[in-house]
Amino acid sequence: MNKHSKRLHRQFDALGRGIPPARGPIAWLLADRMRRVRLPVACLLILGGLVSILPFFGIWMLPLGFLLLAVDIPALRPSVSAIIIRTRRRWAVWRHRKEIR
Repeated sequence: MNKHSKRLHRQFDALGRGIPPARGPIAWLLADRMRRVRLPVACLLILGGLVSILPFFGIWMLPLGFLLLAVDIPALRPSVSAIIIRTRRRWAVWRHRKEIR
């Protein structure tokens, strides 16, 4: 496993720690035998994120879809993991500022 793969899997681990009920589905989707399921699920999440004006769909689906897509497309790994890391940091800063007020 190279540097970018490890970094991407750390993002999945962080997602699992942040949302404990998601650990099972994440582990299931990351299994090597689930590639045939992972690619369509990633595409559906990205499409769902693009139609975020509908009630169930939301912008939350885009990063998750890109994370799943980056598991199978190595060219996406560095940029997707960097964006997810920056987003998580900004989210933590925003939450911290909100708690202080």
